[in-house]
Amino acid sequence: MDLGTLNKTIINCRKCPRLVEYRESIAIKKKRAYQNWVYWGKPVPAFGDIHGRILVVGLAPGPHGSNRTGRMFTGDASGIFLFTALFKAGFASQPQSMNREDGMRLSDLLISAVCRCVPPDNKPTRTEITNCLPYLVQEIVSMKHLQGIVALGRIAFENIMSIYKAKGVEIPRFEFKHGATYPLGDGLPWLLASYHPSQQNTQTGRLSVGMFDQIWWQVKMMSV
Repeated sequence: MDLGTLNKTIINCRKCPRLVEYRESIAIKKKRAYQNWVYWGKPVPAFGDIHGRILVVGLAPGPHGSNRTGRMFTGDASGIFLFTALFKAGFASQPQSMNREDGMRLSDLLISAVCRCVPPDNKPTRTEITNCLPYLVQEIVSMKHLQGIVALGRIAFENIMSIYKAKGVEIPRFEFKHGATYPLGDGLPWLLASYHPSQQNTQTGRLSVGMFDQIWWQVKMMSV
């Protein structure tokens, strides 16, 4: 499946009734600050460079971020934290990404997620994750120059390992630890674990600017 067809398939997906109802209800009710916005309210495809060497995987769209703008990590605090770091590391053309028409370009890096629809309480069910993972699998297959995967959060970390285990790759039980890098096997990409840049982590100090910048420095060193 080519990327254009895959993205159309993702955008039109209605596999999970709970998520369809939730994402569309948010797009109707909206947040007071965004009453003049026409919310995306659909599954969100990956964003960036499919020919790149780095894949970044988050959990799911935010209700008033990607579910509003239609682009991964765009329009909320998590995205601001992420794109600022990517800009400093040379992967993003600008430090902020607020809408799909803002001119943001990513270099050598694709941003995706485990789930493409915003889940209630940021908690997709196991069935919803299972329904959505084939899209991520197809993106991994499409990245012909893939060298490394950055997992933003434990759920992304565990599901990336599940994808490779399902392919028959023997993977030890790697520990999710911020900054830890693991080889997935000969000829396969490495996996780098990072705390997710959610406000729950950044506002509590669990993930600082310096800690996150260190992640992207590691990525650059490993993808030379």
